[in-house]
Amino acid sequence: MYSQQRIELIQNIMEYLDFELPIKELQEQYNKACRIGEESDVDVSNTCKQIEKKLKEIKKEIYDNLTPWQRVQLSRHPNRPYTLDYINALCGDTFVELHGDRNFKDDKAMVGGLGKIGDQSFMFIGQQKGHNTKTRQYRNFGMANPEGYRKALRLMKMAEKFNVPVVTFVDTPGAYPGLEAEERGQGEAIARNILEMTRLKVPIIVVIIGEGASGGALGIGVGDKVLMLENTWYSVISPESCSSILWRSWEHKEKAAEALKLTAEDMKGQKLIDKIVKEPLGGAHSDKYTTFKTVEKEIVKVYNELKELTPEKLVEKRMNKYLKMGVFNG
Repeated sequence: MYSQQRIELIQNIMEYLDFELPIKELQEQYNKACRIGEESDVDVSNTCKQIEKKLKEIKKEIYDNLTPWQRVQLSRHPNRPYTLDYINALCGDTFVELHGDRNFKDDKAMVGGLGKIGDQSFMFIGQQKGHNTKTRQYRNFGMANPEGYRKALRLMKMAEKFNVPVVTFVDTPGAYPGLEAEERGQGEAIARNILEMTRLKVPIIVVIIGEGASGGALGIGVGDKVLMLENTWYSVISPESCSSILWRSWEHKEKAAEALKLTAEDMKGQKLIDKIVKEPLGGAHSDKYTTFKTVEKEIVKVYNELKELTPEKLVEKRMNKYLKMGVFNG
């Protein structure tokens, strides 16, 4: 049970985006009114109810009319749950992290291992960002090197060997673009993963939980079913980089986000993903527990559909699915 002090603590550490400032102001008013009621004999219950009602209304108004750029901002919210948050919530103590690509080193930006949802084992793989400056540097801001993608492939091949389904969580601003990454074959590593994932003989479920940028996302993004959380994005390039290329400035990032058609609705409309997963009002970070339960439910539901298929049929359907993409009748 949450006390008023606990609620205020949560609101104090919650960070608000520019378009969420009206919500912040009302939340502060609500907290102040509740505090006055607790510290004095004044009856403020009606005032609190009115503010609470107005808070719900303005939240609905804001989050029902988000622009593509605002969804990009929500996908990057510092309080948003990352890959390990999902894995720990879904698997609890059953998760065992596996390390290294058996070639160069262990990439901290790409995490993976075995875990259970209920009685069913899964191989979980995903990009991991950090929650503060130190861990962001440690995780390289979620940008994997070639050894990260090779680790992911090693784990997928292990899953295939033991007939374990694969779940990948996509959340990256892109593969690491450094010189050393190119020297070790960044492009080849991503291309190899895409090739091998198309013919992997176990179910692959992809969940886009944050940013899905460029080849960095595609390196673990080929699946039988691709699920996309409501406030995430999936594109060949970020709005800022697109703006920089087209207009030589980041100032037009909002216009770029609109033109790129990168939202979940856009992706579903173009049949590039299979399903949009609804988030709690305010985004995944506003109610992490509900978000985790929703994602768990979707993974189990999709797996129950895919497990009925033979490996041959699974690969055939996956290949046909991707062969149909990008084909237009002029």
